[in-house]
Amino acid sequence: MTAGADILIGIDAGTSVIKAVAFDLGGRQLAVASTPNRYTTRPDGAAFQDMAQTWDDCAATLRALGERVPDLAARTLAVAVTAQGDGTWLVGAGDKPVTDGWIWLDARAVNTVKRLRGTDADRARFHHTGTGLNVCQMGSQIAHMLLTTPEVVHAAEVALHPKDWLYLNLTGIRATDPSEACFTFGDFRTRAYSDTAISALGLEAQRHLLPPILDGSQTTHPLTDTAARQTGLRAGTPVSLGYVDVVCTALGAGIVTDAPAACTIIGSTGMHMRAQTAADAVLNEDLTGYVMCLPLPGMIAMLQSNMAATLNIDWALALAGDLAASFGAPQDRASLIARIDGWMAESTPGALLYHPYISEAGERGPFVNAAARASLIGLSTRHRFPDVMRAVIEGLGLSARDCYAAMGAMPTELRLTGGAARSAALRRVLGAAVGAPTRVSSREEAGAAGAAMMAAVANGVYPDMATCIADWVTPALGPAEPADPDLTALYARRYPAYRTARLALEPVWDGLSTV
Repeated sequence: MTAGADILIGIDAGTSVIKAVAFDLGGRQLAVASTPNRYTTRPDGAAFQDMAQTWDDCAATLRALGERVPDLAARTLAVAVTAQGDGTWLVGAGDKPVTDGWIWLDARAVNTVKRLRGTDADRARFHHTGTGLNVCQMGSQIAHMLLTTPEVVHAAEVALHPKDWLYLNLTGIRATDPSEACFTFGDFRTRAYSDTAISALGLEAQRHLLPPILDGSQTTHPLTDTAARQTGLRAGTPVSLGYVDVVCTALGAGIVTDAPAACTIIGSTGMHMRAQTAADAVLNEDLTGYVMCLPLPGMIAMLQSNMAATLNIDWALALAGDLAASFGAPQDRASLIARIDGWMAESTPGALLYHPYISEAGERGPFVNAAARASLIGLSTRHRFPDVMRAVIEGLGLSARDCYAAMGAMPTELRLTGGAARSAALRRVLGAAVGAPTRVSSREEAGAAGAAMMAAVANGVYPDMATCIADWVTPALGPAEPADPDLTALYARRYPAYRTARLALEPVWDGLSTV
């Protein structure tokens, strides 16, 4: 280790915000700098962002961190980077972007997914990747680009994910990590690319676009002179390529401590994960979900992902805000959020059913249907807005149960992270919906911490990830909050109706999508 270096920097470039976080070598958070992320959406389902701008924003965020931490450059032992997952960021000659980066919200590949999904070739691909094909993924997006804009694909030299693009700008190295490489094009058992998976997508001729796979907890590359000038850090500082943000966040939040556990990330999307060994993985018959490698030998996360989680709450709050504004009493977001617990107290549990498929990209877990849309069932004249708000939050709980049911038995303990995990009302609903005690980590920036933990191991601060987890993660876990037995029993009775309605609505969604 470099003498006098006592800081690890974790970069977490999310969909909404790019953050750079300074930690001491024992995992204590010292400072945070952030920059809003920027992306564009269109009515045709496109969602993309300017790749050069994203790197500029990342560099600016690191410079801002330097303004908050005295002598940051000299004190930094290593840097690690994670970012939003999925998407397709094509890079050509001179390491320049070929086009804008397609992000995970992009839904343009919907017809391509319909064509490829569920075939014998897709079933063979699923056996290797453990991941259901959906519109978010690089494989389906490149396949769609070949049909619609082949010149873009032909101009590319490498296909990267967002964190890989930032790593390229930091180090000059074209690479990806085992988590994203394997759930898109590989085999989670071997942590290598799979000919079967690539062939099922019809991308044999594009195999040259796939970069080398490296594990940032074992391998680092030095910060380049150019990146040093742009970021304010020292050239030669070791940089680790983190796993995808979902994995880093779960790692930092406690998916693996003294034993594997379940972890739910409640953010814009909902990620429901359980850690286990790759050898014990049992894939479902519906070709849904993800399998993501963890930065521990032989360990994976089984995952089902809701396309929208707190986006549903945002929608309900927007309804309330618009109504208040129409009467000349506008409310800011913080005021509306502060009302949630009151609305929950004014409403009756389990009175309505809400399916939280509010995303315009539909749903991907525990089923894949780009036409899926949110629904509210059971309304009568006696229901008011507090009942709607409760139904939305209970819908998040029942969707979490739906996702865990697709992975087997309900969790025995649920670790929660994400901004919404701070809500006692939401924790109570989630715990009761899955029938398990909940624990919340006091760590504020779990994604950046998970990335920084990889750098800590790669640079010899800890001999292995398990030892790092014991220092960085376990002490931050709060006490277990037991599930409310009455709510647990109620949601167990409501769940069959929730699932029956979800299945019955599929032809309705399909019909609406053709109008």
